[in-house]
Amino acid sequence: MLNNVLNNASVFEGAHPLQVSEYVNQHVGRHRIRLNGGSESKGPSTNARLSYTDFADLGLSRISYGDAVTVSCPDLAEVYHFQVVTHGECYWHYADDQRLRLRTGQALMMNPKEQIDLSYSPDCEKVIIKVPEQVLISQCIEQVGVLPKSGIRFARRAIDLDSSVCLLRFLDALLTEASESELELESLQIPYRDILLNKLLQHFDSNFKDNASGGISDRGFAELIAFIDMNLKAELEVEELARMSNVSVRTVYNLFAKHFGLTPRLYIKNAKLRALRNELVGNTRLRNVTEVALDYGFSHLGRFSSDYRKMFGELPSETFRRHH
Repeated sequence: MLNNVLNNASVFEGAHPLQVSEYVNQHVGRHRIRLNGGSESKGPSTNARLSYTDFADLGLSRISYGDAVTVSCPDLAEVYHFQVVTHGECYWHYADDQRLRLRTGQALMMNPKEQIDLSYSPDCEKVIIKVPEQVLISQCIEQVGVLPKSGIRFARRAIDLDSSVCLLRFLDALLTEASESELELESLQIPYRDILLNKLLQHFDSNFKDNASGGISDRGFAELIAFIDMNLKAELEVEELARMSNVSVRTVYNLFAKHFGLTPRLYIKNAKLRALRNELVGNTRLRNVTEVALDYGFSHLGRFSSDYRKMFGELPSETFRRHH
């Protein structure tokens, strides 16, 4: 979904790197660009691509300069960058001479006020999520009430998304869920944004320590999960879960992101699907799949069948026929 969103938000396709650079300066982060691949002597390169879209207060972009370039960042003005190398490789050269090399599938958090030179391979492509400093600060204060004196600073350490939680896939799942909802996407962006921020804080080393449980104890959260499991045939709303736990709706989203990497709605849907499958396998009194699907609140039967097959590798009717 993230790729689809960015595909639908194309700004440049087959452009000169300087055109892409000018747009990036305005919307992503201040920098200067230098062409290293001889484009200036051989004629203008027209392989650069850029997609950009806003998501709540964040900026999502996919950038490829289509040439070997060096990008000099005097500093990121009051923004963090979550950068993922999706193709090729990129070299980070900090002002204190520390150097990092990121290959395809690796990600890094960049802090405000850091001076960095970035060297792109000719085939380098990145996805960048721009996070305003104040947005991240607000999220941290909500969690623990205090901030480090020096502000939030992420370690200069890359993570390999193949061996860690894939943040892009997580965002894909959130956008997919929102696109399937009957609600407008704009009404869901803030809680989804907060889940993403929590995952960045959890999976990248920083001076921020999550010492708060979000206003509910581990035992309290376990009781909430038990309540969900005992009421899977009911229409469970996030607002109801928040009321019974005496926390905010945003805290409920944060808790499910922290413990499961899912939204409450997606967790509940998956739990319903697992319980429904158990009935298809073990309840010999079932007359058909439609009956049990409606019992669990799946009124869109085509979507239900698709979700079931994604989770279990077969259609619900195939499970039913095999056990009845």
